Amino acid sequence: MQFSCELEPGQQNATMLSADMVKYYAQRAPEYERIYEFPERQADLQEVRSLIRKIFAGRNVLEVACGTGYWTEVLAEIASSVFATDINEEVLEIARAKPNLESNGKVQFAKRDAYELAELPTSNAALIAFWWSHIPKLRIASFLDGLHAKLQPGSTVVIVDNCYVPGSSTPIDRTDEFGNTYQLRNLQDGSTHEVLKNFPSEAELRAQLRSGRNVAYRHLTYYWIAQYDF
Repeated sequence: MQFSCELEPGQQNATMLSADMVKYYAQRAPEYERIYEFPERQADLQEVRSLIRKIFAGRNVLEVACGTGYWTEVLAEIASSVFATDINEEVLEIARAKPNLESNGKVQFAKRDAYELAELPTSNAALIAFWWSHIPKLRIASFLDGLHAKLQPGSTVVIVDNCYVPGSSTPIDRTDEFGNTYQLRNLQDGSTHEVLKNFPSEAELRAQLRSGRNVAYRHLTYYWIAQYDF
């Protein structure tokens, strides 16, 4: 990978992290959905599903970093249309293979970088499920600028991600000079990966979402949910 000489050190780090993240999730694709099988998290997951069904009913939804399509299946039940993107073909193959998704005429999958959404159709809603925590803090503003450029006035955005729960979450291994935190994760193939995983406080999240209107925040046991209008 080559970097422009105009990039600041923090931007270079963020670009390298993105490349590492792409590789990690490509390798993790076959085992990814096991994270949704933990018994203690089922009540929280049901609450997230219920909220998604309520908010996105009848909407044209842009789903960023859809992964293996776990949440795309929920959206497909109630949305008017879903345009689901991910940078990894490995996870998109799994998502496309799910019954009643792309074949139902409402869902379209596309391989896209989450930071490069310019060519996508506009939508009136967006879901960001378990991607926010992987965005380097220096790239959050630019990510939101790109997302908001694809949303019609009056759109609704929902972000869902993990809370840090001692004894349940993978421990934080280190923190970099920009405040990003990292975990060491092991895959079934025996490989170990350092993965950026941030756990923002409500105050930090509200500051990051200051360009939105009517920001609402809910803290469950294992997950947090943010919703705002744009």
